Amino acid sequence: MAETSSFILYGIKNCDTVKKARRWLEENHVDARFHDYRVDGLDESLIQSLIDKQGWEALLNTRGTTWRKLDESVRTACDNVEAAKAVMLEHPAVIKRPFLLAASGQSLLGFKPESYAQFVAEVK
Repeated sequence: MAETSSFILYGIKNCDTVKKARRWLEENHVDARFHDYRVDGLDESLIQSLIDKQGWEALLNTRGTTWRKLDESVRTACDNVEAAKAVMLEHPAVIKRPFLLAASGQSLLGFKPESYAQFVAEVK
């Protein structure tokens, strides 16, 4: 009997950290569907769902190149959930990644092999 994906991995396919996470999932035989923000889309309900699980401050990657390239007025205005959500919708690369979502609703942001091992073991 075929098993449906237990996880969804959100990110951008050319991100090195996302590549590492995808490789780890594959090597550890974890069934995960990949959702690329740029290819598969990103809408307000998806962003809100990610925010509800991790918080907008955690999701907003203020250390990346995309963030640094934003106009200073845009960066300064990102001091609340609505402003941050608008920036994430317009510039998906400012979303911290990867974001691993379990079918149970539990989530993990970022990638470290030991964190993934523990998370997958707890969720399964």
